[in-house]
Amino acid sequence: MTELRSTDAYSPAEIAERVRDVGVAKVRRDRFGVFMLALLAGAFIALGAVLFTVVITGSTLGFGATRLLGGVAFSLGLILVVVAGAELFTGNNLIAMAWASRLITFREVLANWALVYVGNLLGALGTVALVVVGRVHEFGDGGVGKTLHGIATHKLGLDLVQAFALGVLCNTLVCLAVWLSLAARSVTDKVLAIVFPIAAFVAIGFEHSIANMVFLPWDLVVHGVEGGRLETTLVHLAVVTLGNIAGGTLLVAGVYWSVYLRRSKED
Repeated sequence: MTELRSTDAYSPAEIAERVRDVGVAKVRRDRFGVFMLALLAGAFIALGAVLFTVVITGSTLGFGATRLLGGVAFSLGLILVVVAGAELFTGNNLIAMAWASRLITFREVLANWALVYVGNLLGALGTVALVVVGRVHEFGDGGVGKTLHGIATHKLGLDLVQAFALGVLCNTLVCLAVWLSLAARSVTDKVLAIVFPIAAFVAIGFEHSIANMVFLPWDLVVHGVEGGRLETTLVHLAVVTLGNIAGGTLLVAGVYWSVYLRRSKED
């Protein structure tokens, strides 16, 4: 007799165990494979960022509705990462659950994060290069380029404390999207689990380090590096990255580990 497969979502306790076990698998995967998947993730997030920029250009729906529509469009990036398979730095902050369970070392965590971060950066920059060559910024009678410049200018105008806080909030939602996707048993469920948290962080205006590897370099190439924009870009990326790490590891991985996995470690 064929065993019927459950269509119910995994419980939060089961998700915690899956996240922990996935974290172990991620750090034990061969480095070449991890790097290639990280390149893909950077490219996937870049495609979502470009789609977001195009979608909100010329919108007359108003601030909130336009941002929400753009957030749904940006969700393409994480949907590709989760469903197609790729290694995204911000999502990989959940590996901290495997470290807290003493199944991997802190050195392994840092090595994975560093490799994936570099791969994401190169994948994002490679996609930006193709977008620049394709002159996407000239689409909509130059409207896409103006939208891009507005996005980048706003980001670089944030003070460091604000950028950090927005980075914390951003990766809390990103890691929750990944968490929810691991509750799903079908592709449709995964997509639905991802869209709402990602659309929320984009609509509100939280800061995602990998997405900013797209918006800021793209704007630098199109509009130039005068006025110290390059230095400001590097500082902004560093601060947002730290915020993303804090949000993903402490507010998601740390909280759920303390609720569902702490006792199993003690046992």
